[in-house]
Amino acid sequence: MEPNWLRWAKQLAALAQNGLTYCDDPYGIERYEHVRRIAAEMMSAGFELDTKTFLELFPREKGYETPKVDVRGAAFRDGKILLVREKLDGGWTLPGGWADPCQTPSEAVIREVFEESGFDARVAKLAAVWDRSKHPHEPFMPFHIYKLFFLCEITGGAATESHETTGVGFFAENEIPQQLSISRTLPFQLSRMFEHHRNPALPTDFD
Repeated sequence: MEPNWLRWAKQLAALAQNGLTYCDDPYGIERYEHVRRIAAEMMSAGFELDTKTFLELFPREKGYETPKVDVRGAAFRDGKILLVREKLDGGWTLPGGWADPCQTPSEAVIREVFEESGFDARVAKLAAVWDRSKHPHEPFMPFHIYKLFFLCEITGGAATESHETTGVGFFAENEIPQQLSISRTLPFQLSRMFEHHRNPALPTDFD
């Protein structure tokens, strides 16, 4: 669960962005800019970063504030799950990343699996839709995120590292590396993907 201060700061940042999107009153705009600065100061204190970092980041988001979408592919071969090792933190994770505009969620996860592992895949099932803030990931800076997990089948390709990954491998449930990229994938999420793989009739998890 993310800390309360981060949740409050995200809510203030969203309130400010939505207000700045629709407000045409100069006094209202000034108030919403002030709310945005408060949110930036809260985040800068929590993450120990310069307030300027967030004041430069917030305006990049345009229009009504909505959650970002992260897609993850749980691809299996011979009962083992595909993981990649992230270059940024050295931890292992399900391949995945941000969904791109003009791509369906399944197209996005197929792209991510290929880009990060070198394997072609086919989506078999939407296994889970989880609110990142409701699970014990490391806090993520100012965005609210939905995480979509898809069961995938390997259809071709070969293990290939990318500019984002330094390792590609398949792991049995009792062989999962201890060093996971917790900001991306949690141990219970991997366990749940094995359960979905063993029993495809399980309903989609959510929240």
